[in-house]
Order: sequence, then C-alpha cells, then structure tokens
Amino acid sequence: MEAELAATHPVVMALAERTRTGSRPGERTDGLRIALAIEGGGMRGTISAGMALALAQAGLTDAFDAIYGASAGAITGAWLLTGTPEQLRGWAEPQYANAMIRFRNAWRGKPIVDVHDLVEHLYVEVAKMDFDAILAHPVTYHPLATDVRTGLATDLHPYLGSPADVRLALRASAALPLLAGPPVALGGRLFYDAGLAESIPYRTALAQGATHVLVLRSRPAGPPPRPRRGPSLGSRLVAATALRHSAELRTAYYSRPSRLAEDTTLLTTHNTTPLTSPHPSVLTVHPAPTAPAVGRLTRSPHLLTAALEAGQAATAPLLALLTPPHP
Repeated sequence: MEAELAATHPVVMALAERTRTGSRPGERTDGLRIALAIEGGGMRGTISAGMALALAQAGLTDAFDAIYGASAGAITGAWLLTGTPEQLRGWAEPQYANAMIRFRNAWRGKPIVDVHDLVEHLYVEVAKMDFDAILAHPVTYHPLATDVRTGLATDLHPYLGSPADVRLALRASAALPLLAGPPVALGGRLFYDAGLAESIPYRTALAQGATHVLVLRSRPAGPPPRPRRGPSLGSRLVAATALRHSAELRTAYYSRPSRLAEDTTLLTTHNTTPLTSPHPSVLTVHPAPTAPAVGRLTRSPHLLTAALEAGQAATAPLLALLTPPHP
C-alpha cells in the first residue's frame, strides 16, 4: 500500500476524520457507515488478528460502526468488542492452538479442529471472553456463516440474543466439513464455516449499507489464483460425503476458487482506483510478501508469534496516517 495513495483513499480519510474528531458509535454526525471486515482461514487468521490488535491498541475500534468476521475472523472480531482485545495475543499461545487443533482426534473419529472445546471451555473458563460486552457494544457484531440449505453467506447478528447465542455463532462461523465437525444449529437453521460462501466478509457489509469498508486479509497481496477447470477428486469427495445437505451448498463449495479470484481482483481495484461518494469505498490491508506462511492447522508457537507480529507490522503504515503526530 503506497503512502501517497493511502493518504487520499476515502476509507483512510473517513477514519482519519473520525479519529481527529473523537467520533463515537451512536453519536455520529458524518452520515457514514464504516465497517471492519476480517478474513479468517484457520490459524492463518493469526495474521489478521495481529492487524486487529494493532487497530485496537491505537484506539480505533470505536471508529467503526460494525465488525464483520468470517471463521477465525469472527473470533478476532468478537475479541475486539470484549474490552480485552489484548487477548488476541492468544492466537500465538500454545494453549490456544493445542485447544483448537488436535491431530489425534482423527484416530478417534472426532474433528481435528475442536472449535466446540475452544469456545465452550477455553473462552468460558480459561481465557474468558465477555460475551455480554459483545452484545452490549455500540459497534455491532456480525459473524458470518454459510446456510447449509441455501449455500449463501448469512449474517448471524439477528440471532445474537444471549451469550450462548454468541458462542453458537462463533462455532457456526468456523464449522468446517470433515475438519471441524458438523454444522451448527442456530435460529432453527444449520450453518457451516463462512468460508464456504464468503471467506472475505466485505460483500455482506456492502449489501447492508456500508459506505466504507476496511478489510483485513490474512493472505499477502498478489495476482488472483487461477481457478481449476473442474473440482479436484478431494473436493468431489468432500461434497459427496459432508455436503449432502443441498445442491446449493455444494455449488458454493465448488465455486470458492473462482470467488476468491474475483474478490482478489475487485479488492485490488478498490485499493488502486478508489471510488468516491456516493459509491462505497473499500481498502484492504495485506500482510507483507515476507510474512510467515501459516497454514490452517499450524501450531508452532514461533511461527504463530511471527504471524501475529507480521499482521501488526502490516497495519503500521495505515496507523501512521490515521493517528496525528504528537506535538
């Protein structure tokens, strides 16, 4: 992200003005709706968690009107609204990774990624997440998941009436077929991981009236990946076994590569050729090309710490433009 461009990007200008004036959620006068969209990707979400931590440390959480998160990004978004965003450092702690990723479960017929234990035990009894604070926060929380019947990305915000609902939403947003357990029931519907339908949760934010969106990516910038000509054997196996709920769900699953390519192209265009009012504006923060390559199931504390720090470093140029220099 070039400094010359970023300084005049509408998202930067809108956030800088809110920072300058001390604008607070619920007391806005600028007529804007600014959303934060956080990409996940399993433990790769440690990178976007580092970015979110940097924003929180700079006091920018209240500059947003809504936070949208997909999968691991939904967990990160929740921590931002608890009043203890420093807990985002937990992404790099062995206790977190070991609670979530248990390779031995494969031999026991259980999910390798134990999102249930992470949310219902670790976040309730150990690294306690203040679910009431999330519900009461004036910045609205929008975890996304994929409806197994329609195959569409779904905002779970309307279903969040209690702390138990927030926990279900966190689990639903990360419930991966075969890897992280069965779909999660919430509001009379079944949901799988948000990434099946919307892994970069900016489209829902725009559809719900966001005028500006800041996107935190867990992948470095680069050309869009080339979609396969057809689904791989592994993909067809997953679709035939774990995604039998609906043809729409299987279609969403098969179209993920082409959707990622489309999102990458579109977000790059927004960064380099930003639209001005009345069009919505989107700005994406990417980790540097040298950021550590973190996989969905990475557990190495050294690698995850480096990933968290890479996320923080990637946000530094943006923060330099948003926070006024000290006299």
